Amino acid sequence: MYSASSDGVDVVLYDDNGVETATYELQERTDLVWHGYVDQIGPGQRYGLRVHGPYDPLHGLRHNPRKLLLDPYAWAISGRFKHGPELYGYSFDGDDLDPSQLDSASSMPRSVVVDRSFPWGDDRRPDTAWADTVIYELHVKGFTKRNPDIPEELRGTYAGLAHPSSLEYLQQLGVTAVELMPVHHFIDAGHLVDRGLVNYWGYDSIGYFSPESRYSAGRGNGDQVREFKAMVRALHGAGLEVILDVVYNHTGEGNHLGPTVSFRGIDNPSYYRLVEDEPRFYFDVTGTGNSLNVSSPITLQLITDSLRYWVTEMHVDGFRFDLAAALARQFYDVDRLSAFFDIIHQDPVLSRVKLVAEPWDVGEGGYHVGNFPVRWAEWNGAYRDTVRDFWRGEAGGVRDIANCLTGSSSLYQWDGRQPWASINFVTAHDGFTLRDLVTYNEKHNEANGEGNDDGANDNRSWNCGVEGETDDPHTIALRDRQRRNLIATVLLSQGCPMICGGDEIGRTQRGNNNAYCQDNEISWLDWTNVDEVMLRFVQRVVAFRREQPVLRRKRFFSGEATRRSGRKDIIWLLPNGEEFTDADWDNDGERSIGMILNGEEIPDRDPRGHRIVGDSLMILLHSGDVPITWTMPSGWRGGWTLVMDTDDPEGHRGSSIHHAGDEIPMHPRSLLVLNHPIDTVREQGDSART
Repeated sequence: MYSASSDGVDVVLYDDNGVETATYELQERTDLVWHGYVDQIGPGQRYGLRVHGPYDPLHGLRHNPRKLLLDPYAWAISGRFKHGPELYGYSFDGDDLDPSQLDSASSMPRSVVVDRSFPWGDDRRPDTAWADTVIYELHVKGFTKRNPDIPEELRGTYAGLAHPSSLEYLQQLGVTAVELMPVHHFIDAGHLVDRGLVNYWGYDSIGYFSPESRYSAGRGNGDQVREFKAMVRALHGAGLEVILDVVYNHTGEGNHLGPTVSFRGIDNPSYYRLVEDEPRFYFDVTGTGNSLNVSSPITLQLITDSLRYWVTEMHVDGFRFDLAAALARQFYDVDRLSAFFDIIHQDPVLSRVKLVAEPWDVGEGGYHVGNFPVRWAEWNGAYRDTVRDFWRGEAGGVRDIANCLTGSSSLYQWDGRQPWASINFVTAHDGFTLRDLVTYNEKHNEANGEGNDDGANDNRSWNCGVEGETDDPHTIALRDRQRRNLIATVLLSQGCPMICGGDEIGRTQRGNNNAYCQDNEISWLDWTNVDEVMLRFVQRVVAFRREQPVLRRKRFFSGEATRRSGRKDIIWLLPNGEEFTDADWDNDGERSIGMILNGEEIPDRDPRGHRIVGDSLMILLHSGDVPITWTMPSGWRGGWTLVMDTDDPEGHRGSSIHHAGDEIPMHPRSLLVLNHPIDTVREQGDSART
């Protein structure tokens, strides 16, 4: 164990009942790493660390051997934290400058020795191409806790997510990857425990190698590792990739008044960024009290060792980095070329998995959408805001929505990235659910016990009728159509779409847009009240995306005519059937936009090197509050078949064929998709030439 500032380290062994059985003093120290050999230790052995050294907060040192500490490299953690003064390194009778005399062993979980063997069999990574990826963000517990088709003892666990009922649902939905909210072992903050709440989301990691034991159907004494591996194997068997939401920007130990449970008591200055002139305090760009010191080689090693472990030992397929801008901060500014990115890009394991950044933190200059390096995808917050504003009628024209529909080239094309660098979403765990987004104008976080002051005020009026739930059929119809507009826009845009788990079945949090502490029915998916119409619509749009290669381009549109077809690869349309002019793009009052995606001009090739050709699509978006008619453009042989209408989600009106000059009625706030099949005669001739 690395510790530059300590004087000695003890390894303390415990039996299954928490009774101390032996203490071993580590005798050797090489390159500031304490090490030793303990005989006759096997899987299931519980242990903790006691680190000796100076307690001098004014100089950033907080060693206290009375505090039992978790091993930062423990593969499993057993037990729960018991909050009280024993967990803190300082005395509650004074301030944080006075060391605590209380022993914390009775209040601490234990690190556990784990057998690394597992029968992976023929497990294979799906290796889904980024262009074909559809991400489904879910919470391990919340996704299955209320599913009656899963045995009760498995609900809310890794085994529950691996259950055939879960796998079949995800397959039928059509997504290709699950993005799991944090599963690193984490701690519940004391202020939550005092209010009878917990850290449901899990963004306070304390064990970067250990799967959270509360999601284990077993006893949590190492069983969680095998159960997690079995879950990954099952998801892979169903063709689904596993992406972990990881929190390497801070830990659950908080600020200088937080508990001492691991890193703080081992080597506080190495693991945490301290205020330069006042090392008693923590430099915080995460809003949680501390920030990991990514300029420290040992901290960088911890992070990369953890990442490699989850790829090589646990077989996960990628990572979404929470507040990733914090990891780029070597000094005060975010550095695109920081050591963190250099290490990731040069690593033969990590450079091959999916890397997704939440491209901001809460520090000064911390918003960096579009600024991450090649190989990285980003949660595109600008996409979310623009799409929301367009559909609620608050956008200034259509220029920004056009950029979003085509992969946000203004953000990602300049440095050589591809459209999939944009993770397109309109809702995520942090904020309103899709149903609540169009139902509530104000957040309702009263259950969090913070006077409704928590959570961002990220909503504005959607003009969808009265505030909150209603029985008015007109309001319900408009809200439902807006939900379909939003999710259809995400799935029909260039880039990588992400669905927030439960949006497809009409999940509500009753207006709570910050349910981070609600481990109850507020957050859990309600499988007994599924919006079947919405679910079938989302399934159909996901399948449509999978069938249409023009929606999954690997390169940005050029907007130029080509010699092959004589047509542009993308054409922008006004409701009168004419192409956009510069003046039209500058019209802040424009509320309607159409685009033709030319399926004959896809610049991609399949794995065998054959040119990819597909149907051409016409996608029409109208966010105005009055009905309009759309005139079919000229210049295309044959007709266009209407295949999708958000005002007719189940297609009861049937498909219809429209030719040049025909007028199509559009309802207020609706989206239409029309299909023009491949010109088979032209394509056969083109293939012969190839």
